[in-house]
Amino acid sequence: MSRSIVIVAVLALVLGVGALILQFALPSSGGDGASVKALENRVALLETKSGSPLRVAYINAEESFSVFTEAVADLREKAMDKQKELLELQQQYLASTVSKEEYESRLIELEVELLQAQLNIDIGTIDRMIAAPGFADISNDLERLREEAQPVIDMMRNLVSTVRVGVVDPQEVENRYSQVKNAFTQLDQLLTQAATAKIVQAAEKVAVENGYDLVLRTKNVIVYRNTAKLVDITDLVKHELSTYL
Repeated sequence: MSRSIVIVAVLALVLGVGALILQFALPSSGGDGASVKALENRVALLETKSGSPLRVAYINAEESFSVFTEAVADLREKAMDKQKELLELQQQYLASTVSKEEYESRLIELEVELLQAQLNIDIGTIDRMIAAPGFADISNDLERLREEAQPVIDMMRNLVSTVRVGVVDPQEVENRYSQVKNAFTQLDQLLTQAATAKIVQAAEKVAVENGYDLVLRTKNVIVYRNTAKLVDITDLVKHELSTYL
């Protein structure tokens, strides 16, 4: 287990090399326009120096990421079903329709099954990337990541089988659950890095093809924008990403 985690951590550096993230800090609250004004001043200065209008665009990276989640919508639906089961169990317990013993036993089982469903989403996404021509440039790294994820998958399956048996040591289950969850978290971070690299790649291609000089990354915090000068290219980036998958 420790060897797998170390190798996965090393792969983070490999996949992260191309993941250049274009970030721009806009005000988190709608009432402060100082940062927007500062941006306008900088753009005006650059236009003065270049002698031509600076074409600026922006993308919502979180929205762009939905292309990857939609590619494994069936697996996401299964995870959502498990979340609903957890909520229903909690409501039943609050309504005293299940005993404390039944609640705790079922809770452990559902938490483990939910983690398995989340792991399946990542594995399914990796498999989809490996099979997609648009990820050929990092296919070797993805295949190595998939191979090193197999021990985590096996541990997850064993844990699910254990909790379904019923007679288990809660502390042992908790320890094993924590191990698998930590490994899953690392895997999920690596997958996010690979996806981010492709989002940046797609944004760059869209920007070049459409003649933009600067692309900003934002998260729905723009209070006002002049559509003639600041254009949202998120949909174009999502379309480009869809061709990769």
